[in-house]
Amino acid sequence: MRTGTARGPGIPDHRSAGRYVWWLVVSQRGRVAAGATYGSLWMVGLMLPPYVLSRAIDEGLVPGRLPVLLGWVAVLFAVGVANAWLAVMRHRTMTRIRMDATFRTVRVIVAHTLRLGAALPHTVTAGEVVTIGIGDVGVISQTLTMTGPGVGGVLAYGVVAVLLLTVSPLLAGVVLLGVPLLALLVGPLLGRLQGAESRYRERQSGLAARLTDLVGGLRVLNGLGGKDVFADRHRREARELRDEGYRVGAVTSWVQALGVGLPTLFLAAVTWLAARMAAQGAITVGELVAVYGYAAALVVPVSFFIEGGYDLTRGLVAARRVVRFLRLEPDTADGSGSGAADGSGDAAGSRAGGAAGSVVGDAPEAASVLRDPASGVEVVPGLLTALATARPGESAAVVDRLGRFADSAATWGAVRLDEIPLPQVRDRILVADNEADLFAGTLREVVGGRRDRTEEAIGRAVRTALAEDIVRGLPNGLDSAVEAQGRNLSGGQRQRLRLVRALLADPEVLLAVEPTSAVDAHTEAGVAARLHNARAGRTTVVTSTSPLLLDRADRVYFLVDGRAAAVGSHRQLLAEQPGYRRLVARGEDEDGTDESSEDVTHTTDGADPRPEAPVTKEDA
Repeated sequence: MRTGTARGPGIPDHRSAGRYVWWLVVSQRGRVAAGATYGSLWMVGLMLPPYVLSRAIDEGLVPGRLPVLLGWVAVLFAVGVANAWLAVMRHRTMTRIRMDATFRTVRVIVAHTLRLGAALPHTVTAGEVVTIGIGDVGVISQTLTMTGPGVGGVLAYGVVAVLLLTVSPLLAGVVLLGVPLLALLVGPLLGRLQGAESRYRERQSGLAARLTDLVGGLRVLNGLGGKDVFADRHRREARELRDEGYRVGAVTSWVQALGVGLPTLFLAAVTWLAARMAAQGAITVGELVAVYGYAAALVVPVSFFIEGGYDLTRGLVAARRVVRFLRLEPDTADGSGSGAADGSGDAAGSRAGGAAGSVVGDAPEAASVLRDPASGVEVVPGLLTALATARPGESAAVVDRLGRFADSAATWGAVRLDEIPLPQVRDRILVADNEADLFAGTLREVVGGRRDRTEEAIGRAVRTALAEDIVRGLPNGLDSAVEAQGRNLSGGQRQRLRLVRALLADPEVLLAVEPTSAVDAHTEAGVAARLHNARAGRTTVVTSTSPLLLDRADRVYFLVDGRAAAVGSHRQLLAEQPGYRRLVARGEDEDGTDESSEDVTHTTDGADPRPEAPVTKEDA
């Protein structure tokens, strides 16, 4: 098992929650060993002052033996200073251990999130990821605290046993049997705590997912009048989470109360027994003080035992959630496919992941036909191909197969897509998803990805996507701040920025899913004309039912039940396919534009008329 280096956190052991926690320990075995050493010496050091004090009383308080008393006082002072230094070093080391575990888990989760790519939204909710990243990570790292004082507590227990045997076998037996009994009394509560904590964590992640959905869809919910419905549901689930939290708190309060109360009662019992023995002359006054000191010092390791069990219980619950997340598999079996045509990953609007397959060949050197046997679609190089269907999910499924985001027998030239190394596919084929994320940053960074783009290239892409009004409308143009997911932009503006980003990537093959579904008809007409010109000679596929976009396509596939029912130009299909005609007529009704509007749809230079400030469908 490899440990983390400066290059990465290492390979986590996610076979079980316990193995994952152990992996965090062995990944920093040197630091853990140092923490255990400091913790052990500190804990054992806590047992020495009672012994030194007993010697000072029995040997130093005798008249005429002041030098002996001063000697024992000096030893007591030295032990105190040493213990203080050990406590500081223990605390510093354990803090580093916890921080290392926290950041190691965060890096593992982030790396696996990137590896999952497109499979992430289908396998886990955003709330689950948020709960793991915010809550579970800290709980797991806290568990590693027991590697320091936990080990030291065992050693201190043994040291006290030896010291008490020199005083009284009876007292030694009481202490040696009493400490394990305290742990046994708390044990059942830890089991109940684990169950309650698990239920609480599950509800917490569900509520976080609900809140994420509510915030993300607030604009739509407000328009549909469903905001109050979702808010009521959120309040109800919040109350259920609160009640579950009360149950966790009830068990936790008992654990913590017993963690303090039981050692105190135990201390009182041992002190009472030792005092009776001192009154009967069985032990000296110094030994009485020592017994009291040993019992009082044992409160610390006993408390650590109980707290360690509490932390371990909660840590295993949290680690179980992390392990469950790490077991999720991406859509690809040959590595973590990420990156778009420009190598910028999600920043270029593509989705990571891919279909499973054995890598046996390379991508064709020259532009080649993309074929999807499942639908019968063939994408000819250099042409603008459109996919039209009454069910948008069917055309999106074709794009997923051609972009290698789903298992299929799709081919590229004479080679199956799933037999080509995934980086080669991602380097040349870009899927521009209509719902691709927009990360926070300047407008220039949002559309440019991780590569530096020239002003000229950005300007061309902005003009093609008819996004000049977005740049003009922001206070600092391309240097204006864009919030995460484009929250300070309208739906149509976000869609056009995604298109700008995809055009700047300039892939050999661009597969665009509904690139104009959220813009008004005039803007859509301009985008269709300019996209056709900008991608001339380049392979482009769009999914749409808009006649404005379909009329610009070189070839149109009419899909019925996921299969190509007809293929031809937009006008050919209008004349020959009643089903296609009805589909397009519906698209015309939605756009509010007649298909014969030559002044809008047949502009070839991209200088078509449009409003000064285009209004999106969402804004309307």
